[in-house]
Amino acid sequence: MKRRTTVLLACVLTMTLWGGQAVADYPDRPIKLLVGYTPGGAADSVARIFSAALSEKLGQPIVIENRPGAGSTIASAAIAKAPPDGYTLGMASGTLYGVDEYIYNVSYKPEDFTPIMRLSMSPLILAVGPNSDINTFADFLEKARKNPGKMFYSTSGIGGTPHSASLALENAIGTQFTSVPYKGGNPALMAVASGDVDFSFGTAASVLPLGQGGKVKMLAVSSLKESPLAPGVKPVSEQGLPGFDFFFWFGLFGPAGLPNDIRDKLAKASKEVLESPEVKERMIKAGNEAAPMESPEAFEKWARENGAFVLERLKKTGLKPQGASGG
Repeated sequence: MKRRTTVLLACVLTMTLWGGQAVADYPDRPIKLLVGYTPGGAADSVARIFSAALSEKLGQPIVIENRPGAGSTIASAAIAKAPPDGYTLGMASGTLYGVDEYIYNVSYKPEDFTPIMRLSMSPLILAVGPNSDINTFADFLEKARKNPGKMFYSTSGIGGTPHSASLALENAIGTQFTSVPYKGGNPALMAVASGDVDFSFGTAASVLPLGQGGKVKMLAVSSLKESPLAPGVKPVSEQGLPGFDFFFWFGLFGPAGLPNDIRDKLAKASKEVLESPEVKERMIKAGNEAAPMESPEAFEKWARENGAFVLERLKKTGLKPQGASGG
């Protein structure tokens, strides 16, 4: 009996040492980063800037895999199902915290993810096509109120932030719009530029290059005050809708069960690269603002509160569940 106990303790000790060594050696091979949006959009921009810096910090390649569609739930489902070893991570937003469950028939819940670090925050910019008869936000308000249900807007997916922002704007104005979902922010904005839809909300990273190139007209920014990410673009709140405020954020997540040591190592490295002047500058130029938090625990608390707030606002608009997705 004594010998069996000794052998068992030796096995436990060996496994503990191996586990500790595995964490110490992490990462010892490339990491995959899943992004639920198309290349060229805001999420992709954040992912590439962040992953390049994190890869250098960790000493291993980080391979971005874009899996757009169904409001980013296809990628989120893949993150939730990944092995909790730190080699498959994902970049996602607050829709993980209730919105995906409410809008789509997803198989995952917030508890299926390990929050690691908030990466970025960005307001949204309201854009119309270059040939639109709308030239100012005042023009937009007038047309929206006179034509309920007849103005069409593009989104990066039902329940996503551009869609949620449009619903919030609809509610603030007291009118109705008609949604046209696309498979990502970039094609959604191309629909605006081509005149296929009347308008769209997009992140600064996606809209600014088009606005500066004359491919869309930028009417307003969704932050309460003018944003350094969109200089010269006046807030919605200062153009007839006081108090209107909406922003978009991205965070780094792993699947549930990610060991705390690996989570903390990733969080520490992420925070360090996001606080570097070079990454901050690159983020700003790309239309995003680096926004790390003190710890994974602080990030999780904030993300849950933000997700609950957005979900409550969605429900108030009367938005109904859309059925099955890739979740």
